[in-house]
Amino acid sequence: MAPNDSAETIGEATSTFVGRRKATRYIVPVAVAGVAAATIGLVPALASSGDPDLPKISAQELIEKIAASDEEQLSGTFKISTDLGLPLDGLAGSLVPGGGGGDKDAGAAAPQDKLMELTSGTHTLRVAADGPERQKLSVLGDASEYSVIHNQGEVWAYDSKSDEVYHAEAPEGRDAGKHAEKAPKGTEGAAATPKDFAEKALAAAGDTTSVTVDGTAQVAGRDAYQLLIKPKQSGSTIGSVRIAVDAENGVPLKFTLSAASGGKAVVDAGFTKVDFAKPAASTFAFTPPKGAKVTEADELETGKDERGAAQKALPGQLAELDGLAGEGGFNVIGKGWTSIAEIKSPGGKGLPEAGSGDMPAEAQGFLDALGDKVTGKFGSGTVFKTRLVNALLTDDGSVYVGAVTKDALVRAADAAAK
Repeated sequence: MAPNDSAETIGEATSTFVGRRKATRYIVPVAVAGVAAATIGLVPALASSGDPDLPKISAQELIEKIAASDEEQLSGTFKISTDLGLPLDGLAGSLVPGGGGGDKDAGAAAPQDKLMELTSGTHTLRVAADGPERQKLSVLGDASEYSVIHNQGEVWAYDSKSDEVYHAEAPEGRDAGKHAEKAPKGTEGAAATPKDFAEKALAAAGDTTSVTVDGTAQVAGRDAYQLLIKPKQSGSTIGSVRIAVDAENGVPLKFTLSAASGGKAVVDAGFTKVDFAKPAASTFAFTPPKGAKVTEADELETGKDERGAAQKALPGQLAELDGLAGEGGFNVIGKGWTSIAEIKSPGGKGLPEAGSGDMPAEAQGFLDALGDKVTGKFGSGTVFKTRLVNALLTDDGSVYVGAVTKDALVRAADAAAK
């Protein structure tokens, strides 16, 4: 019989995981985001071939196994798919600053733009890692390849389609953070591999979460336990998170995020091939091809100018919301899976009213097709929906956003209006 722990909750196990998890990342991270936050469904199950018979293990023991995993060397291929339920392919990336054509001066090979393409559709990637100072990620296209290489203090990115190269210093290659603002955006701190996703999901878990061991699976030819994470609260758009954990070394091999509404996964990232042997040193070597255009991060203006460009890229009043967390305009309502971010617009204005002339009719029609009109004690507004993250923009300019249902957003706005 496959192991099955159906009653154990996260509680103490989460604190154990958070206290012991490794800071090392296996590869240069990839930004994967939804409407207002970084986040990622993978079409059908990847490389599964039967349920192996493994020794029984508790949820806490499995979490501890992930935390204790010290594998720093690997190479392999994995697939990632994202289905946020947006009406236009690629719209998810355009809703995140830097994802819809951010800093054009950085060139076609800049990671912050190129990797945002992973926020929609299905993609095949090759990864390799040799400790914290050498990683490589390649996105495989039909007739092209895009690679990001981190090798001892340097980050290189190469887009074979445009024959362009991006070069920057990695954090450990800078002088005590003196030039930290010149780091390539979108290459630090976000999830990329199943392990990255698993760490973020487990770190966010708490007493509002149920964590159980739900059988076994075989992923990329390796036996794995399946860790199932589900909200105890009602009102969340997240149905469950399933993590396949290598039975031998504790490395997460597959991550699947499912919506409460059902259907195919919102995020599904899993290895189809994996090898934990040390990759050859040549894997991380890179020399710009002859004739390729090379963009140096040191030569780009960043910081204030880049933030201004990102603001201009945001539609209408949404540009005013950037940076409000530091101005006291940001508040979190609730906790756990049903947390909702409340953002107050300094201008006190929402979307232009239909027929006001402040927005072209075509744009107004597009927004109306995306959103649902709602009313409550707060007044009226529009709810913009994806399968995972929903946002309510009230007519007075307040924004409520979270991985919660439309009704939960309306209740939050009503409570705030009292």
